[in-house]
Amino acid sequence: TKVARKSAPAIGGVKNRHRFRPGIVALREIRKYQKSTELLIRKLPFQRLVRDIAQDFKTDLRFQSSAVSALQEAAEAYLVGLFEDTNRCAIHAKRVTIMPKDIQLTRRICGERA
Repeated sequence: TKVARKSAPAIGGVKNRHRFRPGIVALREIRKYQKSTELLIRKLPFQRLVRDIAQDFKTDLRFQSSAVSALQEAAEAYLVGLFEDTNRCAIHAKRVTIMPKDIQLTRRICGERA
């Protein structure tokens, strides 16, 4: 019967895993990250980047761990704000995908030199 076919696993005995429709998992991930407050960039790679950039300005610089943490908090807050505004630009252009031109427009409107 139809019911028996639906409930019984395939002949091989392996049941297919449930598959969500496209976009559902992405939306769930968006909600998860909007609720969270933890830093999303890994600490060590960020620290290496900070030290590498600082090396260009002055050699033999030392950083307190709290200074690197503060820089990371500020950088992530800046990027989140930038991407929020960039998304608004894309939506205004009747698109759902952000493009480099959206980021450039956002930075230009905010008064940064691009």
